[in-house]
Amino acid sequence: MTTTQSSPTIPMLQVGMEAPDFTLLATPDQRMSLSELRGAPVIIAFYPADWSPVCGDELGLFNAALPTFHQSKAQLIAISVDSVWSHSAFSEQRKFHFPLLADFEPKGEVARRYGVYRSADGVCERALFVLDEHGIVRWAYVSPITVNPGVDGILSALEQINPSTKQETL
Repeated sequence: MTTTQSSPTIPMLQVGMEAPDFTLLATPDQRMSLSELRGAPVIIAFYPADWSPVCGDELGLFNAALPTFHQSKAQLIAISVDSVWSHSAFSEQRKFHFPLLADFEPKGEVARRYGVYRSADGVCERALFVLDEHGIVRWAYVSPITVNPGVDGILSALEQINPSTKQETL
């Protein structure tokens, strides 16, 4: 099994596994659960930190790709260990149209359950998971923390889940 560099005892969630449910703050007064999104594909983007240049570029690219994701009926959620207040300001400033969820307290609990928490750094890996409508992982990828992984892998995974919605790559 693949493991993250900083969490060798916690294996990364693999293709074919059921994604663990979670409930995290999406806004200061609103929570979101993964189970709420069942019935459609879900893209989970773990990212290290709000306001970092690579994270801003990555999430900006995902924001631009939302119409393409939605053609596959897929929902995008992004998760980092930053606070809901940081997410709110970051999302407003960058005009993101998808939820940023705060894996803030206990810090990194959801990232740990997915095997993508960098305990030495106190942040999430730059990791992507594409789940099918039943919550089963159909694609998982960890990018080097300084590299924007782009959307091609996500689009390929969505096409495999639903071949009738073949996408153009961005």
